[in-house]
Amino acid sequence: MAQGPTIFDRQLLRARRARAARLGPATFLVDRVAEDLAERLSAVLRKFELAADLGTPTGAVRRALAGKVGALVDVAADEEALPFREASLDLVVSALALQFVNDLPGALVQIRRALKPDGLFLAALVGGASLTELRQTFAAAEAEVEGGVSPRVAPFADLRDLGALLQRAGFALPVTDVDRLTVRYATPLALMHDLRRMGATNALLERHRVPLKRATLRRMMEIYAERFAGADGRVPATFEIVWLSGWAPHPSQQQPLAPGSAKTRLADALGANEISAGEKAER
Repeated sequence: MAQGPTIFDRQLLRARRARAARLGPATFLVDRVAEDLAERLSAVLRKFELAADLGTPTGAVRRALAGKVGALVDVAADEEALPFREASLDLVVSALALQFVNDLPGALVQIRRALKPDGLFLAALVGGASLTELRQTFAAAEAEVEGGVSPRVAPFADLRDLGALLQRAGFALPVTDVDRLTVRYATPLALMHDLRRMGATNALLERHRVPLKRATLRRMMEIYAERFAGADGRVPATFEIVWLSGWAPHPSQQQPLAPGSAKTRLADALGANEISAGEKAER
């Protein structure tokens, strides 16, 4: 598979995660995702003997899955070069890590190959609508103060793109869905402090290398408040969590019907009158 473009500075990302750990990390988002992941996994009525947690930036998934899987391996290696043998894992999970992978299609192929037949992949990524308020206000402030716009918030994939990538990677029964969380802050600066303590500040390779101007930051905070502040003066920040799941193929899995093999017409099942091509329904 051809290597895609390099979007994220992976070395910088690791350095910023290390800085976040030293500062005292803000873990509310990954903690919530880990709890949701454990709840989703509990709906699967089977035992996973050997599981891998891929790239989750804290120990939240290990804590949430304690006693729910056999052995859980925390993967500290690069998500783009997985150190697993083919068909060696029963389960691969990941919480808020894969959105920073440059070659996500390649990583998904590696994950599928590492799973045993009928093994499960379950992951949560930051979605494309995350931090929409911050994106909009930074763009407006930079255009007004500096006469141009630079990428301040990383781009993330949307739901349909990720569903297609699961299919391309060879997963069976792929499923994607989205969860949105709104967090309210006293000021936009408080949000930015939380992002720093998450290790989630701008790690784009093509990021603006010049320090942020105070005038731009001040105007961004004003625009954020003007556009989004509630009656109490607090400002919202949207976090979109996209969930992915898929299975390594196995003959026991449910298979789609071949075209033309249905024994019951759709019109009969819906209790509707069938209209042939070219005919118009009466109003």
